[in-house]
Amino acid sequence: METLVEQVERLKRERDAVILAHYYVSDEVQAVADYVGDSYYLSKVATTVNQKTICLCGVQFMGESAKLLNPEKRVIIPDANADCPMAHMVDLDRINKVRAEYEDVAVVCYINSTATLKQYADVCVTSANAKKVVESLPNKTIYFIPDEHLGRYIASQLPEKQFIFNDGFCHVHTSITADAVKKAKEARPKAKVLVHPECKQEVLELADYIGSTSGIIAYATKSQEQEFLICTEMGVFYELNKKNPDKKFYSVGHRQFCPNMKLITLEKVIRCLQEESPLIEIDEEKAKQARIPLERMLKLS
Repeated sequence: METLVEQVERLKRERDAVILAHYYVSDEVQAVADYVGDSYYLSKVATTVNQKTICLCGVQFMGESAKLLNPEKRVIIPDANADCPMAHMVDLDRINKVRAEYEDVAVVCYINSTATLKQYADVCVTSANAKKVVESLPNKTIYFIPDEHLGRYIASQLPEKQFIFNDGFCHVHTSITADAVKKAKEARPKAKVLVHPECKQEVLELADYIGSTSGIIAYATKSQEQEFLICTEMGVFYELNKKNPDKKFYSVGHRQFCPNMKLITLEKVIRCLQEESPLIEIDEEKAKQARIPLERMLKLS
């Protein structure tokens, strides 16, 4: 009898499929993926794969991004209910009001957003490339959507730009508090604090390093230090431990957990490949508009 992993491998061959997984999904899913990475990496690698079917193991907006960049491919996601609340946290009317009020504004949309929101943006960014992309824009005024905390972090690095912030947030990262980090540091004083920029400013101020998920992994891997406090979703521990078996990684609280990412299971990956569904489908006119800021991001970054 085939193991679950053997079933995945067989189905990938039979369906001419490739599995892309985000660092926040469960260990067992990351283990069977062909490519594992953060939002930027997955959006980039989606444009290079040869297989006709992309199985995107992550939340809905990630599947949408893969489909937008690969309209000719079949994009499937193991659980259609895996969604990101922050991806919806923008008032479309406010975008129109900001555009009317600021003549030179660029609407910069974090890739953690729905295809609907992307239609209203001038360019997309990820936490890994946001500074580079925004810095390259000729616009002096930036309306950053949907995540306020990433927007404020990028603004702190680009004082020559005027930023307008949205009130969106990631519930996982904003649940990490400065008090929790301080207590964890007291317990492990030698540990370096590595923080995702979706966290609040009070947490960023305690960081030894601030960066995207891939940046956190790269920093920990290159560092000579042996202990690290990780301020992002705990799914990243799989890759951290895989690359650094002799180092120690700790969370700073029990809430560093995204229930939507954890909806993606190995059993659902198998069913998804068997049935080639749920299928990511985007209205053609919406896709045409939403693709523009994504393609501009890839060009600028």
